[in-house]
Amino acid sequence: MANTPAKRLLIVDDEMDLLILLRKVLAKNCDCEVSIVQSGLEAVNLFKSWKPDVILTDIVMPDMDGLQLLDKVSTLDTTISVVVMTAYGTIEMAVTALKNGAYDFMEKPFDNRKISQVILRAFERTQLLRENLQLHKELEKSDRPTEFVGQSRPLRQAIELLTRLGQSDATVLIRGESGTGKEVAARTIHKMSNRGKRKMVTVNCPALPEQILESELFGYAKGAFTGADHDKDGLFLEAAGSTILLDEIADIPVSLQTKLLRVLQEKEIQPLGQTSTVKVDVRVLASTNQDLEEKMAKGEFREDLFYRLNVMTVTMPSLHEMREDIPLLALNFLKKYAQEYQRQGMEISQEALQCLMHREWKGNVRELQNLINRAVLLTSSNIITPSNLLSPEELAEGTSSRGGIEVPAFVHKLSYKEAKEEVITHFSSSYLKTALTQNNGNVSAAARASGMERQAFQRLLRRCHIQSHDFREHSS
Repeated sequence: MANTPAKRLLIVDDEMDLLILLRKVLAKNCDCEVSIVQSGLEAVNLFKSWKPDVILTDIVMPDMDGLQLLDKVSTLDTTISVVVMTAYGTIEMAVTALKNGAYDFMEKPFDNRKISQVILRAFERTQLLRENLQLHKELEKSDRPTEFVGQSRPLRQAIELLTRLGQSDATVLIRGESGTGKEVAARTIHKMSNRGKRKMVTVNCPALPEQILESELFGYAKGAFTGADHDKDGLFLEAAGSTILLDEIADIPVSLQTKLLRVLQEKEIQPLGQTSTVKVDVRVLASTNQDLEEKMAKGEFREDLFYRLNVMTVTMPSLHEMREDIPLLALNFLKKYAQEYQRQGMEISQEALQCLMHREWKGNVRELQNLINRAVLLTSSNIITPSNLLSPEELAEGTSSRGGIEVPAFVHKLSYKEAKEEVITHFSSSYLKTALTQNNGNVSAAARASGMERQAFQRLLRRCHIQSHDFREHSS
């Protein structure tokens, strides 16, 4: 039995000859399964048993017109892309359809190539909407046990190990590249432990000078040094009964490593200026993005401390290893920053997601988070495209020239097909903006200057997410 095509197109028109012609052309050019009906009511009835991805419908029809059908379809499935067909005298109705949620409109008579292109883009839009909807459903799952977002095997294995380690009281060394979520891993271990109801104490080891770090960790007695006019408990005492995370422990000075070793061996500390020791009940977690074995070989890290810390080890996967999680992570950060900056309704285009999938991520998840943060804050439209995902370094590079054509530098990280589409989009956007600027935002004048029909020019503006009013000079 032959496989059913993944894409489904429903064509609605009261002219049977036109339906037969469109079915033949679009089934071949768009590689899709096509059903045809002669009225809006038939379309609604068929919809219940045969779910289309795209609907191509006439506007003027008996019993239920195209606008009523659009309204009905929108209540049944918001992801279906509807393209309306218009004859002479129904352009105003087509504009109304666009305002009511139609994806595009085509004027009769048709150019087979153009209508095929519109339907193919409509299929792509439906796919993007459904993928985003699925991602949103994944994010809304209430049974996620940790702060981690993703479903890749390396991440699931790491979370499983972190969960098991949470059931013990062992010292854990968390390793991984910068930006892989080592602090989140520590919080996961702490949350899963019987100490989880107490606050975890985090120490950023590189941020404090040696003398201050020692007093912060172990505390001090009154008179221990100039300015010590009272006793002070250190962070180990503050974390009593709970967990302490020594973040980036590789940067702790060798002189302090000996005192830290005593805490791990004897479970006691000696505050500065005090001769007696104090017992502490603290679970120690440590993290590093450095090569501790190399530091030991150079005499910069004590071997005995390493083996005390390395009772249990977790290595957090890089974003390269969990690349399949990038769309889910990107949408998670989009949701977070859209809410923070009050920019609800923002989406990431399929091309932008593909661009993210092909990037190198030296800064891992943190770099991805920063990139989405910047895109949400700075993107003028509600759709994030690949050009909105340029890093400051890439923006500084500007564009690169190949064969005399200016193209964005990032496209050379994409596949040929994706790069070609992005270059065309980049050119179209640049051309349209220039035309609007030169004609003070007047769409009709810009279309004439470009040698295009006004409706075609408007369709390009919509596809490039450009608002003509942004190019009008406002008088004071």
